[in-house]
Amino acid sequence: MQKTPFTIAIPEATLSDLRERLARVRWPNDFANDNWQYGTNATYLKELVAYWRDGYDWRKHEQAMNAFSHYKVTIDNVPIHFIHEPGKGPKPTPLILTHGWPWTFWDFHKVIRPLADPAAFGGDPADAFDVVVPSLPGFGFSTPLTTPGINFWRTADLWATLMHEVLGYTQFAAQGGDWGALVTSQLGHKYPQSLVGMHLNLAVPLDFLSRRGLPAENEYGADEKQWYARTQEVSPTIVSHLAVQTSDPQTLSYGLHDSPVGLCAWILERRRNWSDCGGDVERRFSQDDLLTTMMIYWVTESFVTSVRYYYEARHRPWTPTHTRTPLIEAPTGIAIFPKELLILPRRWAEQYYNLKRWTVMTAGGHFAPMEEPEQLIQDVRAFFRPLRT
Repeated sequence: MQKTPFTIAIPEATLSDLRERLARVRWPNDFANDNWQYGTNATYLKELVAYWRDGYDWRKHEQAMNAFSHYKVTIDNVPIHFIHEPGKGPKPTPLILTHGWPWTFWDFHKVIRPLADPAAFGGDPADAFDVVVPSLPGFGFSTPLTTPGINFWRTADLWATLMHEVLGYTQFAAQGGDWGALVTSQLGHKYPQSLVGMHLNLAVPLDFLSRRGLPAENEYGADEKQWYARTQEVSPTIVSHLAVQTSDPQTLSYGLHDSPVGLCAWILERRRNWSDCGGDVERRFSQDDLLTTMMIYWVTESFVTSVRYYYEARHRPWTPTHTRTPLIEAPTGIAIFPKELLILPRRWAEQYYNLKRWTVMTAGGHFAPMEEPEQLIQDVRAFFRPLRT
């Protein structure tokens, strides 16, 4: 398997078609929805779409993406796109960063260079990593995906092949959130001998989608009650996408594949509800940040396969490779961001992982590398520092 260099170059016809669709949107009526209680607020969405149509510059962001080294490779008939940023230091540790939904690989763009070249950002060159950032199968430029059954645990197998056979690393580090946390945890479960260690900014059991019930309030420590309350508070915001995307994602995709405004509304609501923004999404993401996410899904026509990822995880349930304790044997660091969707008790994590570091952050939500990149960078560096060989 040979990697080939890849340059992002979206045809002008695709961009012209997008502008035409944005110009002729048919808006639904929206009333009594100032607080987004019915879903995405039309007033804000219209403002964002107007900027998308008349002000947003995809070519500028495309150029910024192409400043990194991109590659493609096909593994087991699955196309994989990835950034590979070599580290600058005496002995960089290979590190694979895995995103989630509705993320893209670009959610890591604020952390890639500080992790690869810490000295250029005031850090110690001994903390350098060779940074690998793939797009999940069926997401973004890891398309077109035409192979069914690709879920997070099969992705972990693909990542092991990518790191070992394509890039030639004997051992590597791994980090992730959302789906990326499950991919990373599966690496730590099935391939612990391959991992220097793993770092998560979301800690959930590998059988999360098939498990009935999560820890009750009395299982949280006295200083952890706010995490249980946060989980209860945010749980209504995750019901709709889980129900649809695990059951009939193809049906949803006909509308959102055809309508950029529909796609934008669906993703925007998650960015607002799941981040530490206090209801003001632009506290965490600029309009350009938001629209670049929408664009990556739109121009690659990958929404349909990105949401099928949920179906494949629910309908092909995870099964363990072994029953040893802890279930995830790789050395593990966990960063707790206070506005994360789900925060489980430390006592549970100590039993489930080979837990070496547990850091409670001061701010941030579900999109840690975009919301709080500096806190994430510092914790990743600190966790892996004693594990380097």
